[in-house]
Amino acid sequence: MEIPRCSGILLHPTSLPGPYGVGSFNQAAYDWVDLLEETRQTLWQVLPLGPTGYGDSPYQSFSTFAGNPYLISLEDLVKDGLLDQSVLDAAPNFPQDHVDFGWIYTWKPKVLKQVADNFSDRATTAQQADFATFCQDNADWLDDYALFMALKDAHDGAAWNTWAMPLRGRDPKAIKQAMQAHTGVIHYHKFMQWAFYRQWEALKGYANEKGIQIVGDIPIYVAMDSADVWSDPQVFFLDDKYQPTIVAGVPPDYFSKTGQLWGNPIYRWERMGNNGYKWWLRRIRAALRVFDIVRVDHFRGFAGYWAVPADEETAIKGEWLKGPGAHFFEVVKAELGDLPIIAEDLGEITPDVVELRNQFNLPGMKILQFSFSTDAADKFLPHNYKSNFVVYTGTHDNDTAWGWYQTSSTEHERDHFRRYFRTDGHEVSWTLIEAAYHSVAVMAVVPLQDVLSLGTEARMNLPGSASGNWSWRFQPWQLEQGALDRLKEVTLLYGRDPNLYEGKGDEAGGQ
Repeated sequence: MEIPRCSGILLHPTSLPGPYGVGSFNQAAYDWVDLLEETRQTLWQVLPLGPTGYGDSPYQSFSTFAGNPYLISLEDLVKDGLLDQSVLDAAPNFPQDHVDFGWIYTWKPKVLKQVADNFSDRATTAQQADFATFCQDNADWLDDYALFMALKDAHDGAAWNTWAMPLRGRDPKAIKQAMQAHTGVIHYHKFMQWAFYRQWEALKGYANEKGIQIVGDIPIYVAMDSADVWSDPQVFFLDDKYQPTIVAGVPPDYFSKTGQLWGNPIYRWERMGNNGYKWWLRRIRAALRVFDIVRVDHFRGFAGYWAVPADEETAIKGEWLKGPGAHFFEVVKAELGDLPIIAEDLGEITPDVVELRNQFNLPGMKILQFSFSTDAADKFLPHNYKSNFVVYTGTHDNDTAWGWYQTSSTEHERDHFRRYFRTDGHEVSWTLIEAAYHSVAVMAVVPLQDVLSLGTEARMNLPGSASGNWSWRFQPWQLEQGALDRLKEVTLLYGRDPNLYEGKGDEAGGQ
């Protein structure tokens, strides 16, 4: 993947401002794209955009193909003539500085259900034709997803591997009966996907026209309670009752002394390889429809993965098993060509992971917050970088830069930070931002929280914590002009605007 020297901001769409409880693809999203353009950023990184369930994590989605209905702009549905403004005028007084997912869950789906139920009466001929075309073009995943969600609704949200065996095992007779019994709810879920994709593709097109690429995220694993596992159980390690036998996680590391027990079912890689990784090819094609560049979360799982017996309560008692390795990427490259993939190569990295990443010339990741626990040889310190990396001050799993310095770091790390940057620590966020932008890493991405110099209260996720995550939102008044001007200045000062290099040949940076 050939990439020009560039930079951007990490901000999940749920963090955008707006009156209806959660960020969406409304005017605030277009204003955000304008702000990126004004500050000369050319990347907008988001988290996975799939529908979320218990815990609200975008990394535990009901589908790897579907979009999150929470992100649908209700204002745009009003503009499209599908929803009355009076419904929005009667909306609850939602908090503005965070997402109250429980409150959203009790209100927004009901509004969308009303729109779906009235669609045939209110939609224009063109809208109805577009919906029909969408359903036809996406039938290979949409039919299973919509039925899966309808059945979850009918089972009060219970996980699919607790349903009656005929539905668990997708008995043809049981599936036919379910499709007939839940026609209205199936339509509702298909409608929400149509609305999501229609609005997202318009927003993404707007960003692309302004020279901004969307960096998305593919979690290597899918959720156990998902349409993906229900519709293709044969490619996962499940027993004859459709219960997982081994599950995914990582051993003890920087984030957790007991490791992280994710609980995702693990792929039968040999079986997948025997059929040419068809499931993964579908998944990657779908991701490239939604994103311009894809960060593969937990890339090391392709070289080797941590497998934990399903009955364990922590991730300590797992074992490393061999992943598909180069064979997987060779097949993908042969089918889809060179892919715009970023390898999330954090955690316990062994030489085979580095070799796999380098063999396919995939950019890895550098996290500045990880730089200061050892000494000058630390691989996360900027003077040790090579160009084919993406450098972050921190990711969605880290504390904010200011929060890290104040509360999450050790005295050794703080002292090392101050000595390394010759600073007294009064501008931690901007010290790290300038280090990222100044570095030789081809891409630099920083969370908006760091641009705004916010503390731990603005943290997006605390790994291993079951609640209180994914809810941060910014408010328009926080976008101080001084910070935005400074972002533009460091972008230009350190050559992160690719337009600076147009027509200048080898001066364009890259690999």
